Amino acid sequence: MRELLRIAAPRRWALACLASLILPAVAMAQSSQQAAAPSTLPDAPAIAQSADSSSSVVAVDPQTQSSSTQAQPQSSSAQAQPQDGSLEGKQTKRILFVIPNFRSVSADQHLPPQSAMEKFKESTQDSFDYSSVIFAGALAGIAQAEGSTREFHQGAAGYGRYFWHTFADQADENYQVEFIFPVIFRQDPRFYTLGHGGFVKRAIYSFDRVLITRTDSGNESFNASEIIGAGAAAGISDLYYPSQERTWTKTGQRWLLNVSLDGGTFIFKEFWPDINNKFFHQKD
Repeated sequence: MRELLRIAAPRRWALACLASLILPAVAMAQSSQQAAAPSTLPDAPAIAQSADSSSSVVAVDPQTQSSSTQAQPQSSSAQAQPQDGSLEGKQTKRILFVIPNFRSVSADQHLPPQSAMEKFKESTQDSFDYSSVIFAGALAGIAQAEGSTREFHQGAAGYGRYFWHTFADQADENYQVEFIFPVIFRQDPRFYTLGHGGFVKRAIYSFDRVLITRTDSGNESFNASEIIGAGAAAGISDLYYPSQERTWTKTGQRWLLNVSLDGGTFIFKEFWPDINNKFFHQKD
């Protein structure tokens, strides 16, 4: 059990960071939306009374009537657009201008299926983006501090071993989950934002995307790309890890951690539009 906890420490830290970012920000965003919502609606008798009073007008200037009729579509179209620049349900290509968010689709947006080349390009972006290097470096530092793989030792050389193993794990899983198996199973590796409903509903929806995904034809299907792809990535990692790290237990642990981290990432992506709309107002 101690061995399992030691291996899982860096990824557990990443999941804890995601949770600490999501929960407080979403709670504040939802409370502000509830406070901004209108509390009452006009009573029906008042509406009827205003209608009767407006019908009592007899004489109307034809020129005034025509000009008001022409101006009416413009005013209605202006009302249709949000006056406060709302970004509700809108995903950005990057989160906080740094973290890649290329695979996220805005709420109620329908996109054509991706080609195999598009899936390859997207997985390459996720794998070799500059933020991926930063993230791998941070996880490598935590893993070295925890001594999660004792065979790597300490010092600069030890950190180098932690870093390239972590970076290889990330890139390997990205290609398996976002490119290879989505092409084989004809599945869509993108994350489709729900964007409406309560916190629990949206959290459950986003996390269960590790089990449910869309096919290229638009139907829902078991997410074989995520489950099998993460397992294949964990198995491939046995090729470059020390022999002591190649047990079934440790390989299974890496598999479960990869899936769990992806689920936590989906939750963060689901609520990122709310957080962005409330605090950052970032636009692409």
